[in-house]
Amino acid sequence: MDLVFKIIALAVYFGAMIGIGLYAFSKTSDGEDYMLGGRQLHPFTAALSAGASDMSGWLLMGLPGALYMGGLVEAWIAIGLTVGAGLNWYFVAPRLRQYTQIAGNSITVPSFFGNRLHDRTNILRVAAGVIILVFFTFYVSSGMVAGGVFFESTFGGSYVTGMLLVACVTILYTLFGGFLGASYTDVVQGIIMMISLIAVPVVAMFVVGGPMAMFESVREVNSTFGSLTAGGTFIGIVSSAAWGLGYFGQPHIIVRFMALRSSRDAKYGFVVGMSWMIICVLGAVFTALAGLAYFQQNQDAVLTDAENGESVFLDLAQLLFHPAIAGFLLAAVLAAIMSTISSQLIVSSSALVEDLLGGIGIKLSAKGALWGGRIGVLAVSVIALILALNPDSSVLGLVAFAWAGFGAAFGPIVILSLFWRRLTTAGAATGMVAGAAVAFIWGQFAPDVAWNLFGGQHLYEIIPGFLVCLVLAIVVSLVTPRPSAKAMEEFDDMLESFRSGEARDRSAENVAATGAGPTA
Repeated sequence: MDLVFKIIALAVYFGAMIGIGLYAFSKTSDGEDYMLGGRQLHPFTAALSAGASDMSGWLLMGLPGALYMGGLVEAWIAIGLTVGAGLNWYFVAPRLRQYTQIAGNSITVPSFFGNRLHDRTNILRVAAGVIILVFFTFYVSSGMVAGGVFFESTFGGSYVTGMLLVACVTILYTLFGGFLGASYTDVVQGIIMMISLIAVPVVAMFVVGGPMAMFESVREVNSTFGSLTAGGTFIGIVSSAAWGLGYFGQPHIIVRFMALRSSRDAKYGFVVGMSWMIICVLGAVFTALAGLAYFQQNQDAVLTDAENGESVFLDLAQLLFHPAIAGFLLAAVLAAIMSTISSQLIVSSSALVEDLLGGIGIKLSAKGALWGGRIGVLAVSVIALILALNPDSSVLGLVAFAWAGFGAAFGPIVILSLFWRRLTTAGAATGMVAGAAVAFIWGQFAPDVAWNLFGGQHLYEIIPGFLVCLVLAIVVSLVTPRPSAKAMEEFDDMLESFRSGEARDRSAENVAATGAGPTA
């Protein structure tokens, strides 16, 4: 009977996601709507969508599990991510919203690079599009794998059935709803995640006798749980906190900034996004605390994943709540997984249709871009599904590089594009390629290049990759010819419009001057 309640809850959740996707379908009429929501995204929607698509299942399983096993020293990744997200919203979001409209009405990150720097060769656009398409395909596949594994372990079904079910529902609402479908469902999924991360630790806290009894039980299990340094090392802490650098270069996150109604909405988005993130991170911390106390007081209760502790949220939800409610709480994990898949599908499709086809001179009409985007979603989905049929496939190991790779390759270029008028195409291209290469090499080979320098500890690859990209982009830009007068003028337009809050779309001028522009 418990399984029946869970399946009913899951069916309601899936039905709601498909319904939202169909609603978004009715509001999508052309390629720009499909890929960027017509730049009319409410900041509340943008903030929750960015958060939900970013955190994935890590927020409900990985983070509580790490804290459960190691204490607050494992919270440095969450601290770094929270700081990085805040800086991204505060500094990058308003300028990126203005500049992408001024620079040829760019609707993807690669097209912004190309239009911002007036790259006549389209090297930047095509290279960035290839990077996005390749690594997000692996990312999407890993999400499908996670959905299948979760379905198998929680509902007792087969891995393939669960993977196909999660994948098909996500593909369906993304295929028809596009960017708006992904964003609207992300809002619901983000709210589900937040409510779940409040409900589970609060109920568990009172079950174990209240806050004081909880802390006392935790001290008996792990007396150093509350220390941010116990059991950690300097390099380990720096590497964990450095995850925050990745935010500046994640296409599926910063595309939400480009879709805002205006740059002024970034302030609202900052407040909503950071409030959501802080509440969820604190919920994950208290889930670990309450879990330690509960299993310490109830020796007969068994933690399913005793090795990594990643099942603590799932176990508490099923032990403390009615099966129907537990079903919705468990759906929070699927919500986290599916929100990430849908956002990455849209960005991958945009890279394929807008950047790779556009980069080689194939221009589509508004309707053509709309259906091209849908075909792109379907194509990426099929490849990701084939990869996901084998959950142990070695190609999925590349996913671990994707966050660092995007952060190192794109992050410094995004920042320099928005804050430094002297950036050149050669500087951006050199930095992008070098940053991605350094992150890949540093992450794939052990010991590190600087193994002895760091006392035998691994320094997270995003740090050297980010620094190399930043330094080379600046140095190469300084030794190559200055950007064109048109590029300089657009930078000044961005600064002026940023102050006034009104952006002037120069796409027609760009098309006339460079032959480049939006293809949607």
